[in-house]
Amino acid sequence: MKIILKGTPPSLNRFMGRENVWEYRKEKTNWTRAVIYSARANKNRPAQPYLKAMVRIDYYFSRNIRHDADNYCGKFLLDGLTKSKVIIDDDFDHISLAV
Repeated sequence: MKIILKGTPPSLNRFMGRENVWEYRKEKTNWTRAVIYSARANKNRPAQPYLKAMVRIDYYFSRNIRHDADNYCGKFLLDGLTKSKVIIDDDFDHISLAV
């Protein structure tokens, strides 16, 4: 199953210290919902959640500058896959991440 979203989720550095919890929650909700809606509309969506899945997240940045990979962990996206029932859970018992 393949999901393509427009834009790039924010770097976790943007929320370091989480001084603005509401901004973090808003971004998380927006990106999680984007995955949920895209997954539900996907014709290749599984009838039942995958018990074990290999998840690969490719990021495409609009600017050709250095981006640290560890700042883009995919949390918002993996939560969307779980909530849309594409995967059972986003723990390491149920997914493997491809880098």
